[in-house]
Amino acid sequence: MAEVEVATAASPTGKVRQIGDTILEVEDITLSFGGLVAVNDVSFNVREHEIFSIIGPNGAGKSSMLNVINGVYHPQKGQITFNGKTRKHMKAHHSAAEGIARTFQNIALFKGMTVLDNVMTGRNKMMKSNFLTQALYWGKGRNEEITHRRKVEDVIDFLQIQAIRKTPVGRLPYGLQKRVELARALAAEPKLLLLDEPMAGMNVEEKEDMCRFVLDINDEFGTTIILIEHDMGVVMDLSDRVVVLNYGVKIADGTPYDVCNNQAVIDAYLGVTE
Repeated sequence: MAEVEVATAASPTGKVRQIGDTILEVEDITLSFGGLVAVNDVSFNVREHEIFSIIGPNGAGKSSMLNVINGVYHPQKGQITFNGKTRKHMKAHHSAAEGIARTFQNIALFKGMTVLDNVMTGRNKMMKSNFLTQALYWGKGRNEEITHRRKVEDVIDFLQIQAIRKTPVGRLPYGLQKRVELARALAAEPKLLLLDEPMAGMNVEEKEDMCRFVLDINDEFGTTIILIEHDMGVVMDLSDRVVVLNYGVKIADGTPYDVCNNQAVIDAYLGVTE
């Protein structure tokens, strides 16, 4: 592929990030459930090392689009190209194996397990030893778990949740559970991280912490991020580019400045004035 013209972007930390070639190409995706069209002929691309946001009113098709990208839903039309491989139907195990991880709008953690054990589940796809050696904690299984646990401890340190690492997740407040879910996704060492409303329901301090972690993940690991978020201040501060959906249709695609000054976007969020 040719080098992208917009090659760099300055992060709020002052570090200049190198924006690379296209890593994800979404082409003409249409997804319907019976007579309901959730996503209608939507196309966009995401470049390496970007923070790319998908925004729109409730019911616009944002989460459905993430579910198509990581293989939860299979579209009736269109195709997904990720990291050079094109598929009409991305399957969930393909997306995980190829380096796509995600968090969910509704927290999907194992509430009775500790923070450490929840984050360890993010390493499952990398474990090669069989169930028996893992269960007996013996030989290859033991050595493999020690190696993966070191990686998990690094993620726990990075997200500053050392103090709760042995706490069952169900006892944690909502904001910390969101951070644990982010840790589990990050433990999978993704090339592309999908964040579905990671700051929903948080107070101001929790949002500030999560914004900082998103920027740090992008800066320090070079992880490409697709973000769904309703807080427009967060979207405009974090994003390199933004795509806007409304009733399943793409109505804008560009820089945060271009999008927030687009009349179709203003009408979709604020209503058309007579």
